[in-house]
Amino acid sequence: MLTYEEARGALAGEKLPCAFVDLDAFDRNVERHLAILRPRKTPLRVATKSIRATHLIARVLQHDGTRGCMCFDVDEAVMLAKEGFDDLLVAYPTLQPGKLDALARLTHEGRDVSLAIDSIEAAEAMSAAGARAETKLRAVLCLDMALEKIGGRVHLGVRRSPLRTPEQTLDLARRVRDLPGVALHGLLGYEAQVAGMGDDSPFEPSTNRVKHWIRSASARDVKARRVAIADALRREGFEPKLVNGGGTGSLDSTTPESGVTEVAVGSGFFKPHLFDYYRTPYLRELEPAAFFALEIVRQPSRSIFTCGGGGYVASGSAGPDKLPLPWLPRGLKLLAMEGAGEVQTPIETKASEKPLRLGDAVVFRHAKAGELMERFREVVLLQNATIVDRVPTYRGAGHCFM
Repeated sequence: MLTYEEARGALAGEKLPCAFVDLDAFDRNVERHLAILRPRKTPLRVATKSIRATHLIARVLQHDGTRGCMCFDVDEAVMLAKEGFDDLLVAYPTLQPGKLDALARLTHEGRDVSLAIDSIEAAEAMSAAGARAETKLRAVLCLDMALEKIGGRVHLGVRRSPLRTPEQTLDLARRVRDLPGVALHGLLGYEAQVAGMGDDSPFEPSTNRVKHWIRSASARDVKARRVAIADALRREGFEPKLVNGGGTGSLDSTTPESGVTEVAVGSGFFKPHLFDYYRTPYLRELEPAAFFALEIVRQPSRSIFTCGGGGYVASGSAGPDKLPLPWLPRGLKLLAMEGAGEVQTPIETKASEKPLRLGDAVVFRHAKAGELMERFREVVLLQNATIVDRVPTYRGAGHCFM
């Protein structure tokens, strides 16, 4: 694992703030994921939202056992297709004619591209675009894998889709079958409350036991419902080409027995700090691989240093867990009254490896993965604690999709 002395030495003279990736840790993390999936013969689909740098996406896809990309926007899929990527699943619906026409052009050109939807309105919009291009767009039905209790009055998970049961899914599948410009391609069932909710959090320790129960109960519920929905489609004569599920935080429970033919992951390659707070053994073995470095520009007191920039707060419900984590040197912490700010981030030192000085770099980890890349035009690549390359992020290549 990268040390502070190694990071500081590698970044000496580098313009700060900067984002950087430790390729040694990154590659080891990819192999740790694949070591779980290969014995199951379950392909890994790269969740591009968690990476947002085409060079690193391609680096993952060089590994045996990987297949295609899960995109977060149609325009992103178009960009990736131009860069030579194929087998593109867009995981978030759109009804915008312009985006659907772009999807239709890719399909007409012979690209393997599909779009997740969960409504007849979206299916009709896809069909209209397919008819205009004289082709059939591929629809993947997106399921709600949240855990519900007390007749639906308790909903534990993200608000994603109205499709929860075999009957609801079959009804939409039949209606898709009747449309001329769209065809059913598969299913997407993402268990967000398993994959994205840590059960060993230091920020809310009193809730960890409940979260662990939710994750365990959800894994059982997801397995039963996803299998039942896929089986119902097959009995009706549908042949889903893919059944996608999973995520970094649920890799251990997203198995072929839980109904999937492939698993989508991405955040674990970088291991942002939210993935430090899980009980799952393989998550604990992953290494931090993506970082950003800030310059110390002020020293307001003996124990407090102020860095320039750093307000890279993660999306989701607001809380201290969404703030960046001071990582190197060890023993640093944010100030509760200020947190991480757009132009300055003060940190308090107690047990750092060596005394800090003005001009030194401090290394942080983001709470999430790909969101960090929205803040930088390029990412510096380290190998053996030495800069070996620098590559553009999506934003650095001129792209902003959300």
